[in-house]
Amino acid sequence: MKVIEAEFVASAFSPRDFPPAGLSEIVFAGRSNVGKSSLINRLVEKRNLARTSSTPGKTQSINFYRVNRSLHFVDLPGYGYAKVPKSVGRHWKKLVEAYFRSRPGIVLVLHLVDARLRLTPLDQELAQWLCHLGFPTMVVATKADKLSGNERSSQLRALSSSFEGVPVLLSSAVTGIGCKEIWKRVADTTQHV
Repeated sequence: MKVIEAEFVASAFSPRDFPPAGLSEIVFAGRSNVGKSSLINRLVEKRNLARTSSTPGKTQSINFYRVNRSLHFVDLPGYGYAKVPKSVGRHWKKLVEAYFRSRPGIVLVLHLVDARLRLTPLDQELAQWLCHLGFPTMVVATKADKLSGNERSSQLRALSSSFEGVPVLLSSAVTGIGCKEIWKRVADTTQHV
């Protein structure tokens, strides 16, 4: 897909901040610092559309970006960052649950995991929850540029085994590995809406 226009729409700190429904939504979910914002920037070919940080837990709202006036990319707060106060973590969880319950336009969830790290119980919990909700999901293993060719093959096999029945793809916001495949999945998914 050729990106002609990509723009920030809203930061939602509560459900009343969500923009009006109506566009197809591609959701980026995963642990803190997994590279959700960086991947969004790479996909739309804009360096600073989604704010990135090397500090985990920086995204504290649900951020909406409109792409080509036809769909939203939705950047969820990351999970699993230990230094976030428990009350903030609970608020994020409620906000994310409200988002998934109230948005009829969700057509694809990209569950991002770090290709270099072992899956955490929270990664497994999110995968089970997404399966329960029934949203089409694709696992995107980020930061694949930091792995050797053999490590990539090995990690892809391991992740495919862990996420049985869910497509798994290696990606890199630095090199663009996997971006064409993500866009193909987005196009295939939104075509049926």
